[in-house]
Amino acid sequence: MSFKGTASKSVSGASMSKYDVEVEARLQALEKAVAECKATCAANAKVSGGGGSVTGLAAGAKAVVASDDGVEAKVDALLNILADQ
Repeated sequence: MSFKGTASKSVSGASMSKYDVEVEARLQALEKAVAECKATCAANAKVSGGGGSVTGLAAGAKAVVASDDGVEAKVDALLNILADQ
């Protein structure tokens, strides 16, 4: 006896199992979330100017950590570096 999946049909008309339907739904949710993330990142880059540099941030952080300042001064300096980004 042959078994034919009847949970759903794909865009091409092929039968999809229940598992395939669940995977397709998850994939579509992930694609939607990625699109939303990209839109949010693009909007944030426009608002902040997107001028920050990871290399510059890392160099500034290394300089602060290497300094002889106290912990509170180091935290303040790191916060100032982040604020400038």
